[in-house]
Amino acid sequence: MKKTLKIEQRYANSVLNIILDTLALKKQALVFVNSKNSAEAEAERLAAKVRPEGEGKAALEELSEQVLGALEKPTKQCKRLALCVKSGIAFHHAGLHSKQREIVEDNFREGTLKVICATPTLAYGLNLPAFRVIVRDLKRFSGQRGMAWIPVLEYLQFCGRAGRPDYGEEYGEAICISETDSEKENIMDHYVNGEPEDILSKLAVEPILRTYVLSLIAIEYCNSEETLMGFFEKTFYAHQFQNTERLEEIIEKILRYLEDCGFIQWSEDGKRVEATLTGHRVSQLYLDPYTANYLINCMKRAAEKMVNDFSLLQMISYTLELRPLLSVRVSEYELVEAAMAEKSSHILSIELSMYDTDYEEYVKSIKTALFFYDWINEADEEQLLEGYNIRPGEVRAKLELADWLLYASEELAKLSKMHGLLKEIAKVRIRLRHGAKEELLPLLRLQGIGRVRARKLYQNKIRDVEDIKKADLSALSAMLGRAIALSLKKQVGQDLSEEAIVVPKGKRKGQLSLEKYRK
Repeated sequence: MKKTLKIEQRYANSVLNIILDTLALKKQALVFVNSKNSAEAEAERLAAKVRPEGEGKAALEELSEQVLGALEKPTKQCKRLALCVKSGIAFHHAGLHSKQREIVEDNFREGTLKVICATPTLAYGLNLPAFRVIVRDLKRFSGQRGMAWIPVLEYLQFCGRAGRPDYGEEYGEAICISETDSEKENIMDHYVNGEPEDILSKLAVEPILRTYVLSLIAIEYCNSEETLMGFFEKTFYAHQFQNTERLEEIIEKILRYLEDCGFIQWSEDGKRVEATLTGHRVSQLYLDPYTANYLINCMKRAAEKMVNDFSLLQMISYTLELRPLLSVRVSEYELVEAAMAEKSSHILSIELSMYDTDYEEYVKSIKTALFFYDWINEADEEQLLEGYNIRPGEVRAKLELADWLLYASEELAKLSKMHGLLKEIAKVRIRLRHGAKEELLPLLRLQGIGRVRARKLYQNKIRDVEDIKKADLSALSAMLGRAIALSLKKQVGQDLSEEAIVVPKGKRKGQLSLEKYRK
């Protein structure tokens, strides 16, 4: 049944008019846009025109404070989100800290927030009570092709967020925005009446297939080339493409590569294959064998290099698992290349020239390593956002991946008997976890002590466990608060009575690595 919506055109912004109509109906809405910046900008535009009243206003004020308190020190992005939340509007994308994403999602479900402006990540795996979905952007930037139409499957995923039956909605409304009649016809033909794309198997993509082949051998499910082919002939890829000859060629190539890496070995008659000790560990780590071989080779080069923190950070930054890496702006190329030249004696990966096809990714790996380096030297989220254009949520995601890759490097170093690197890797992992300089490591081992508290103690000449023992309880309470002070004393074997609390002083700031190359 065709239905025409009559929405009052109060403003030139079509999305704003639809949102105001939705709020008048006491309903909620999702707005899908094509980028993080667009999500933030659209939320701010809407928030500027929406004024909550009554009890809801007090709840939103409280919610705004929760958003600000999600990080140790609020960034500009935190403040922008907190300001939007006061109007019942929020933005949502991968750049938000996980705590902030959780706050936005939970409060939208509870009805405290009325509108979320989001990137496509919100359309997958989340069930939210939206009556209306507004698809503002049906085009997205896609490299060399410029702005290109999104897939029909993605459009359907957006629309499927509207009118979820779990929340008692009888129906939902999905609205696309068009500026011209020809654009409207295109949307109707391609999306509303169009057919979704075929789902294609990605099994034959080598990084995926490499990992599965090694896993099947490691768990002894397949122990020959014939049993491997028998397994893969039953997959969706084989069913879809009916090209087992090509698949067999790829598997043969992968088996040769795994053998060259030392991850598998064949029986004397060449009929049976099994995983080596290193191959078993690579499989257990869920690591692409290509990455594992790369990490082992990098660590072997450590004997010829002056290894430091940056060496290990750049090593993991050049892996496939950490991509997409931080992009290098045109204005930053000379800065990053200057850093690259200065640190060449510390770089463990193979250095590339500007004529190599992967040079751009290599340059990005240097910038990404500089970002990690600044983090472990106590740059905060605001400095990283300004200096590297990386948001708090993206910082956390990169740190988790980096920790996994360093842990994998640690395990591979043990198996390859490169014990000299173990201490350095372990040290960098701790520093990455806390975002702190090496001098704070003795304090960071104490429960309840992060980099901010550790820095306060260090600046007050309390630098290890012995200093904690000697410190006056009232002085510790003044710096960290009564509960933490008592906890520290208990951890070092001193169970003392409570003392007065004194407000602690602020923390210092450092300089970003890229900054010195601008001078």
